[in-house]
Amino acid sequence: MTTDPLVIFTPSGKRGHFPVGTPVLTSARQLGVDLDSVCGGRGICSKCQITPSYGEFSKHGVTVAPDALSDWNSVEERYDSIRGLKQGRRLGCQAQIRGDVVIDVPAESQVHKQVVRKRAEVREITMNPSTRLYYVEVAEPDMHDPSGDLERLVIALRRDWDLPALEADLGVLRTMQKALRKGDWKVTVAVHLGDAVFSPRIIAIWPGFYDGTIYGLAVDLGSTTIAAHLCDLRSGEVVASSGIMNPQIRFGEDLMSRVSYGMMNPTGSEEMTRAVREGMNALFVQIASEAQIDRDLIVDAVFVCNPVMHHLFLGIDAYELGQAPFALATSDALSLRALELDLNLHPAARVYILPCIAGHVGADAAAVALSEAPDKSEDLVLIVDVGTNAEILLGNREKVLACSSPTGPAFEGAQISSGQRAAPGAIEHVEIDPVTKLPRFKVIGSDIWSDEDGFADAIAQTGVTGICGSGIIEVIAEMRMTGIVDGPGLIGSADQTGSPNCFADGRTNSYLLYDGTAAGGPLITVTNTDVRQIQMAKAALYSGARLLMDKFGVDKVDRVVLAGAFGAHISPKHAMVLGMIPDAPLDKVTSAGNAAGTGARIALLNTDARREIEGIVRQIHKIETAIEPRFQEHFVNASAIPNAVEPFPILNSIVTIPQINHNQGGDRGPRRRGRR
Repeated sequence: MTTDPLVIFTPSGKRGHFPVGTPVLTSARQLGVDLDSVCGGRGICSKCQITPSYGEFSKHGVTVAPDALSDWNSVEERYDSIRGLKQGRRLGCQAQIRGDVVIDVPAESQVHKQVVRKRAEVREITMNPSTRLYYVEVAEPDMHDPSGDLERLVIALRRDWDLPALEADLGVLRTMQKALRKGDWKVTVAVHLGDAVFSPRIIAIWPGFYDGTIYGLAVDLGSTTIAAHLCDLRSGEVVASSGIMNPQIRFGEDLMSRVSYGMMNPTGSEEMTRAVREGMNALFVQIASEAQIDRDLIVDAVFVCNPVMHHLFLGIDAYELGQAPFALATSDALSLRALELDLNLHPAARVYILPCIAGHVGADAAAVALSEAPDKSEDLVLIVDVGTNAEILLGNREKVLACSSPTGPAFEGAQISSGQRAAPGAIEHVEIDPVTKLPRFKVIGSDIWSDEDGFADAIAQTGVTGICGSGIIEVIAEMRMTGIVDGPGLIGSADQTGSPNCFADGRTNSYLLYDGTAAGGPLITVTNTDVRQIQMAKAALYSGARLLMDKFGVDKVDRVVLAGAFGAHISPKHAMVLGMIPDAPLDKVTSAGNAAGTGARIALLNTDARREIEGIVRQIHKIETAIEPRFQEHFVNASAIPNAVEPFPILNSIVTIPQINHNQGGDRGPRRRGRR
């Protein structure tokens, strides 16, 4: 019997088998994939653009052949000739499935646009940018004292502003003479003040007094999302923030899948480098448009990223990061020209990439250390940057330890049966009544609970579309507190739990969160496989933190800081009920928001901070979880909810967690109601 081709959509992770000849748009609709189309598949609107990926995908267990989709047809040819399709793009309504294929749905083709929650945090930053504006009056040329215009400009800058001998980029030389004469020998120049790599130099020039400003970008290049903050380099103000999904998701949702793709496909690394740079440039177009500025005014950029993203962004094969001893090509900070990275900014724009700490603890962790300063903390602070690859710091004035933990994409809604990225319509908060065992929830885009009047009207535009990371954490924690899920992570039957929303689902049980099928919407459930995915993710996170505590010689921490875009939306109580983080007073569990982005912004606006973090990184002690025997021991214990051996006394003083085991057909003692 011939098996129909397997179609896998990213970033949703949804998959299914479809007969040869099925249009991609049809398969997307049948799977509930968020792919736009307003013309009924006639190839007119172009809303259904998709990007197929080819090669070997070890994680998905498929090899995508070059003929996995049908050839271009006349409709696509006509559209491309008139309006143009980006390289590699197809129209989902025209491309037909011929074989196993991995298909990425870009952000602009999604009906419910991704909410990239990496906003700029409010922070006082001492201004000392690498590039500044200077107004100067230049001596006119003299037949009796011949010298070049540049030489007289440099003399004037030294005289008026005490600047050192400056060089000039070629682009400046091409425009300088016209600017000097147009400005009647009065000009404003942008000067990059130099660093360990670049000597001080003039990088831009305007005739007369330029009363505008120049800009810099602080970019957090994550595995799942890329977020950027556009900053005024004169005032430090964040004038725009924006983000996109990382286009590399189509090559693998987690880092090791991308390393594997690079290993198994001859041009894999180059494809991923090209994809992330194209995504970066698309983001820069977007953020400049939002701020209504010319991209040529962006003269500086700071990047933070994990080691795999660091290498792939730079065009370095990440092969060595896929195997012990996880050697980086370089862990030092880098100063580069934007043109070297194919970034479409000012032609002379400079790029600074923060140092990596080591192995799988990258420049993003260094940025968190710069932002949250554990090395200056009087008490013992645990900082967890929650993401596809979690970075964890533990320290105080005495010392700082760091490690990374491969949590995977489950926290962000991937690999969850009804999971999705954060977007309007996604369930983000859940409560389960301890008596009726029935749920209520909130979705992104509305502040009204699902059991309150006005909910239907409030979500009329978006509907209820799925459940995002914060929602899946809360619902499983709520299921644990109400006895629907037991300690080992098994969902009980309706008889065992007293919940009418529990139902048999194959060999296990599932929990009904929302049934929208009567109105043509989705059926949103929590399956036992979903619980297992979250158990594995949270166990990896907790084990990394607990391993650092072992190395520090402590059994508790004074406070916990949840960092990262996702960390900012986690409920501390629910995180602790799951056993994601060590036991601590809830008022000592705080959010730092996008701390990596904040660290990038500090380094952008204050060059002294660049030297500071380069020194701090050399003092941080890296723990490699892959070679630590106790990591696996902690992982096994942390797979239980909240933990098989850790007592969690502070948590137990706040909520009462039922001691039950659904695998034994009943309770081990009376079911108790959690104190809400």
